[in-house]
Amino acid sequence: MLRRHFMAFSLSFVALMASLPVAARAADAQTPPQLIETMSNEIIRDVQQDPKLRTGNPEVVMQFVENKILPNVDFQKITQSAVGRYWREASPAQRTALEQQFKQLLVYTYAGAVKQIKDQKVKVLPYREPANAQDVTVRTRVINNGEPLQLDYRLESTQAGWKITDVNVMGIWLVDNYRSVFAQEIGQKGIDGLIATLKEKNQSLAQAKSAG
Repeated sequence: MLRRHFMAFSLSFVALMASLPVAARAADAQTPPQLIETMSNEIIRDVQQDPKLRTGNPEVVMQFVENKILPNVDFQKITQSAVGRYWREASPAQRTALEQQFKQLLVYTYAGAVKQIKDQKVKVLPYREPANAQDVTVRTRVINNGEPLQLDYRLESTQAGWKITDVNVMGIWLVDNYRSVFAQEIGQKGIDGLIATLKEKNQSLAQAKSAG
């Protein structure tokens, strides 16, 4: 069951990662939609200009993700939300393992999807930020071969600037998608069972990257 959800969501993840922002910068100098629009176009440009990124070279892509994408994503918040009520039952060691394995899964998914980035353009839809907002939703459309693809972001204001806490690809929120999958996995195998499943999936993806 979990494997099928991984495969289905990885297809949508191509669009998600095609417009994730690159390294953090003066978040207070830009509104959330300006941040998303500017940096989305930059990551597409970087992939287009770097042959090793464009071909999906595993080592280059992984380094690119670690250095330029992860700083803008609150993976602890994403993992906590995806695990849902079971997060309270997890020990500190289990929480750390869940976050590490879930993050690694998304990184590997991006590494496999980067070759799909070509001539996409990102359009931010009209946006009005509430006064003193601590969390906002930025709606965008990715233009791919003339067809608009829904891609919305949830961001939260932190001491380190705006951080992405969820992404909606074609009507599917990442956190909601994984929450149901994780709940089923934990219900059958427990928290350690979910960690083991994530680790197994990541090992399989790592082997596939090495073979490629």
